[in-house]
This record gives sequence, C-alpha cells and structure tokens, in this order.
Amino acid sequence: MTRIVRFHEFGAADVLRIEHVDLPAPAAGEVQIKVKALGLNRAEVLMRSGTYIETPSLPSGLGLEAAGVITRVGAGVTALREGDAVSVMPPISMAQWPTYAEAINYPASQVVCHPSSLSFEMAAAAWMQYLTAYGALVDIAGLKAGELVVITAASSSVGLAAIQIANRLGAVPVAVTRRSGKADALRQAGARHVIASAEEDLRARLHALSGGEGVRVVFDPVAGPLFEPLTAAMSRGGILIEYGGLSAQPTPFPLASVLGKSLTLRGYLVHEVLRDPGRLQAAQRFIFDGLASGALSPVIARTFAFEQIADAHRYLESNEQMGKVVVVIQPPV
Repeated sequence: MTRIVRFHEFGAADVLRIEHVDLPAPAAGEVQIKVKALGLNRAEVLMRSGTYIETPSLPSGLGLEAAGVITRVGAGVTALREGDAVSVMPPISMAQWPTYAEAINYPASQVVCHPSSLSFEMAAAAWMQYLTAYGALVDIAGLKAGELVVITAASSSVGLAAIQIANRLGAVPVAVTRRSGKADALRQAGARHVIASAEEDLRARLHALSGGEGVRVVFDPVAGPLFEPLTAAMSRGGILIEYGGLSAQPTPFPLASVLGKSLTLRGYLVHEVLRDPGRLQAAQRFIFDGLASGALSPVIARTFAFEQIADAHRYLESNEQMGKVVVVIQPPV
C-alpha cells in the first residue's frame, strides 16, 4: 500500500485527503518512483478548487512535480534504471499522472536524472518554474542581453525563475510586486529594479527606467487592471506574455496601446513546450546547463511534511511565500 493525496469534492484545502491504495507494477514505458519531495504550484490549488483549465473526474489526485528514486522499471525502458535519482517533467494532465503520493508510476519519457548537485527538494522545485519562464522569455520573446524585461508576481517561483533566466541572458529584470515589503528580498534574488505596483505609478516608473522608449517584453500571470499601465509602458512592437489570471478583477483590453504600438498580447502555457519534443529538449539543455553552473538555483520558501499537505496549500494561497513551497515525504513511523 502507498499513501496518496486525493480530493472527492472541489473546495478549500480541507478537501485534500491522504488515502492508502495499491500501486500496480509500472506498465510498459513507465517507471515506478519512490517520491522524496514534491513541488507545489498554484495550478494544483486551482484544480482542487474546480477552477483549473482541466476539470478532473472525482475523486482525483493532483500534482505537477516530484523527485525521488526509481524502484521498478517497466518493459521497454532502457535509458533509466532502478536506483536512479530522478525528477519528473510536469504532465499535460495531472489528473492522469498525479504526483502527490509516496510512490508513482510515470512515463519514462517524462523522467530525467537530475544533476547530482541538486537535493531532492531542489529537484522537485525546478522544472515547472524554469520550463515556464524559459518558454516565455527565451523561446517566444527571444529576450536579448541589455533589454529590460518586466516580471510581475515576481516573488512567485516562476517570477524568481524568470529573474534568474533574465540575468543569465544578460537582460535587465524589473520585478513588479504589490507591496514594497519584498523589495529587498527581490533585489537579493537578482532583480535590477523593483516596483511596488500598489504604492507607485507603474507606468511612470517603467517609462523612466526605459528612458522613455518603453519596454519590449512583459511576463505576467496577473492580468486585471495591470494590463493598462503595463501596455502603456511598452515599446512599439512589444510583446506581453500572459500565463495566468490571478486577478479577480476584469481585464480591460488596452485598445489604444495595442493599436498605436502594434503590440502582441500572447497567451501562453508551459504545455506548448512540453508537447514539442524539440522545444522541450532545448529547454532541458538550457536548464541543465544553468543548474550545473549555478546561474539557476531554485528558491525554496518553506517545506512541509506530507501529512501537512492541506497546510502547505493554505500557505501557498496566502501569497506570503517567496519562491517554491515543497513537501518532503518521509515514511510513516
């Protein structure tokens, strides 16, 4: 028997339950992983709440990231073996391939041996954030050295990953956060400039930082009222990459800025990279190289025990954290 996390109804963190199930042997093309750590993401909060892009049948598991040790190998798997320390690529469907469990069966094609320099906690905190930020900034926007890039929700795990990737490319990361309380921490994390959007004039600050020329690349998971000052501060031909919708307020369409400056407003999900083998391989090479050099290093906000999964979700929803929330799995006493 193995312990897994499931929910039988949509709702708050209290709907999460730890249950015991029999885990079958891995099928052909799969490996079985003894999970050591889980990385938590806001997508799991949305799916648990019933507001995610995927609506699962109930009861459902969930989870996008895990790291651990391979214990069994299914037929046809040759590149991985028992005893390998591995981490998983985020699945397209977390209802089909949930990771919140002590042990999981997972497609071998989506499993990688992570660098030995990474702990299981760090490996479980890496892939979702770096793949998301890489796909937007490198693959889509083609961010260049010396360019300003605006990163909203900058204290999130993806925001911090974007700051690190921007610095690795030689670009200039401008972190946007609601309040100034996280400003010093964001600067220490590599942000060249920090703007508190609830305390400052966002458009004016970006106008000043860009010398009046505007910013070409904006990376945003918030939407809502921020769209207007962000697009007003963009340069001609700029691109705003939207990868979420955290704001509960309506998102106005900034017609004047879009028409006047020929802007591109681009919706984006990491699934674009995950579904394209060539793009995924390029992303993995970039991330592996960055992890090996130390240019990329996951920031862990706080760790929780497996038994505290509901508390971990509540903390994730609080927006108090800076970086990734990680769950560490220890065998029950």
